[in-house]
Amino acid sequence: MRLFYRIHFIFTFLFFSSFAMGQACEYANSNIGYVKNQTNKALSMHDLKMTKFYTYKALTALEKSKKQIKDCGCEYATDSMIENIEYLKNATRATSINGARILLNKALDYTQESLDAIANHDEHGSIYGSNSLAMNVTKTTKKTPYNEGVVDQSEIRAKIDKALLKYKHSLEKVINTVDCAEARLFAQRIYENCEQELLKPKLSEGKKYYNLKTKEITAKALQSLGECNQLSK
Repeated sequence: MRLFYRIHFIFTFLFFSSFAMGQACEYANSNIGYVKNQTNKALSMHDLKMTKFYTYKALTALEKSKKQIKDCGCEYATDSMIENIEYLKNATRATSINGARILLNKALDYTQESLDAIANHDEHGSIYGSNSLAMNVTKTTKKTPYNEGVVDQSEIRAKIDKALLKYKHSLEKVINTVDCAEARLFAQRIYENCEQELLKPKLSEGKKYYNLKTKEITAKALQSLGECNQLSK
C-alpha cells in the first residue's frame, strides 16, 4: 500500500509539474507573440520617434517575459531572448530609421527563433538544437548515426543560411542608404557581438555556425565600407 501511495504521489507531482511548465510556455509564447507584433510595428514606421516608441514597447514586454520564458524551461528560447534584448536595446539608440531597421530585423529573427523553440520545446527543435538533434539520431538509429547526424546538421545549416540571406540584404541596404560612418558603426557592433558569442565555451554547433557566418558577412560589409573618413574627403 505504501508503494502504491508513493507511485501515486510521484505521478501526481510529475503531472502537475508538467502542467505548470506547459502553462508557463503558453504564457511565454503569448508574450513573445506580442513582442513580435510590436517589433513589426516599429519596422513599419517611417518616423524615427515612432520606431523607437514601438521598439521600447517590444523591449519592455520582453523584459517582463523573462520569468515566463525561464519557467517554461526552454534554454533555446532563453538564449534567443537574451540576444533579442540586446538588439532591441541597440535599436533604441539608433540615430536613423535605416540604422534601427537592421537591428530590428535581427531582433525579429531572434523573436521568431524563441517562438519556434517553444513550439518545438519537447523535441528541442530550434536551429540552435543541433547537438540535441544529433543525440536523438544516435539513440534511435545505431546503425548509421554519423550519416543521419550529418543530414541533420546540413538541414540546420541550410535554415541558417536562408535566414542570413535576409540579413545580408538588409546590411547591403544600410550600406547603400545610410551615412558611411553610421553604417560602419552598426556593422562593427554586430561583428564584435559575433566575436563575443564565439568565445562562449558551451555554444551549440548551430549557434557557432550562425555567428561565424554572420561574422563573415559583416566582415565583407566592413571591408566594402573601407575607411569612411577617407571616402568623405
